[in-house]
Amino acid sequence: MKKSDNVAAPLRMIPLGGLEQIGMNITAFEYGDSIMVVDCGLGFPEDDMYGVDLVIPDVTYLEKNIDRVRGFVITHGHEDHIGALPYILKKVNVPVYATKLTTGIIEHKLEEHGMLETTVRKVVRFGSTITLGDFHVEFIRTNHSITDSAALAIYTPQGILVHTGDFKVDYTPIYGDAIDLQRLGELGKKGVLALMCDSTNAERPGFTPSESTVGKTFNNIFESNRNKRIIVATFASNVDRVQQIVNTAHEYGRKCVIEGRSMINIINTAIELEYLKVPADTLIELDELKNYPEEKTVIITTGSQGERLAALSRMAGGTHKKIAIGCKDVIIFSSHPIPGNEKAVTRIINELFHKGADVVFQDAHVSGHACQEEIKLIYALTHPKYSVPVHGEYKHLKAHARIAAQMGVEKENIFILQSGDVLEFRDGTAEKAGHEQSGQVFVDGLGVGDVGNVVLRDRQRLAEDGILLIALAMDGENRVVSGPEIVTRGFVYVKEADEIMEDIHILVGETLLDLLENERQPGRGRMRTAIKDAVGEYIWKKTERRPMVLPVILDIE
Repeated sequence: MKKSDNVAAPLRMIPLGGLEQIGMNITAFEYGDSIMVVDCGLGFPEDDMYGVDLVIPDVTYLEKNIDRVRGFVITHGHEDHIGALPYILKKVNVPVYATKLTTGIIEHKLEEHGMLETTVRKVVRFGSTITLGDFHVEFIRTNHSITDSAALAIYTPQGILVHTGDFKVDYTPIYGDAIDLQRLGELGKKGVLALMCDSTNAERPGFTPSESTVGKTFNNIFESNRNKRIIVATFASNVDRVQQIVNTAHEYGRKCVIEGRSMINIINTAIELEYLKVPADTLIELDELKNYPEEKTVIITTGSQGERLAALSRMAGGTHKKIAIGCKDVIIFSSHPIPGNEKAVTRIINELFHKGADVVFQDAHVSGHACQEEIKLIYALTHPKYSVPVHGEYKHLKAHARIAAQMGVEKENIFILQSGDVLEFRDGTAEKAGHEQSGQVFVDGLGVGDVGNVVLRDRQRLAEDGILLIALAMDGENRVVSGPEIVTRGFVYVKEADEIMEDIHILVGETLLDLLENERQPGRGRMRTAIKDAVGEYIWKKTERRPMVLPVILDIE
């Protein structure tokens, strides 16, 4: 289709992830023969997703339309916005556009996956506009808990869309300038068709405090604990937070160690690109810790969300090879638990207390997301005709919808979408127009997508009720030559369940005998099904449990 033919085409917005959840943000915008994609993030597995390492979005729609996909436009460098790129780019290999620090973080990920040479990256400056087919995308400076975050003005033949990305209004940021409210106001005067705005803190009244306020808290904690080692756990990507920790450590004459693979990678990138300024002789290697008194050191580490394999978790569990927690340690949690991580964080805190450490988990963090008054400010500046709340669980999207209504957006012009919904704009109107395939793809080790819902249900069943294996050998005349041998894992302890095991042993024999009497030549598959059904029913009556029953029949010549 030629560009001139696209004038009457509808503009389609298709969120493929990131709605009704925190994480896995990815949205496709389609006009005529052009598709551009904003962000490509991952999600983290729920407690019942046994063995799953990461969750990435289903991009079947992009794969089917790969000839029209012009590129990925990334708002900032958090995992829930960039983490799926190495996996998705293997299927949809198109250019990636992002600001300087975000590109640096992405490049490190691509290098780990051996994809640096095969992926086109384009660094975009704030105020610049890129062209992707029928789309023109302007990068606008915002503030967030990671430097170089951008909002997007997306110019289309149907009108201007504004996507805030994750943001807050910070008039005193640690690095760089404050959010470009002037540009947002100018867009509002031009006329904004639709606003896609961050909903994470839409339930919270007031304003989000400036990142710079955390520095005062660090100063008070360092002053009160001059004779103790200080360990600070925070998000690996919060470069501004690390800058404040380093500054405070230098002021108190302490050496800093960066611990945790993701933390080391991002901080090294930030130093190389000069987004993090470290005073001379302040950073030391982990192996150098032993050369300094504990009260003259600070450890900046990952694990603030209770991640099982993160550095802080290993310290708390006593499995870290080089750092042992004791009564001379103060651990600062410089973050709030992400919804769903509360139990894991509490477990780590309890383990640290048990080891004699002091734990500080209040007043050492500010959010990177806008509260209600900041969201209202964006609406007041942009005056959108339509509102599409993004980034948040359903309750956050509903709270955002109430704010949009307060700010004058007509109720029928507020769209709370689900992943896969298609919102279509045409001639100044908007309506839901169908649904495209979306969903979750599970990453388990090196496997991507090979763990589906059936496998996951099997794992859940194994975890909840265990497994019972029944093995026997039969000859060509359907006589049992050996067995049945019964092995269980996670169901009952065999030595304490002699009666149940004996009953199952007899039941298997009776089931086979009945089957052979009633059916002339039952196949091995039919025999396995009969044994599985009979044993499963017996176990349920006896124990009200449903372990996975796996009959195995070996053929003996």
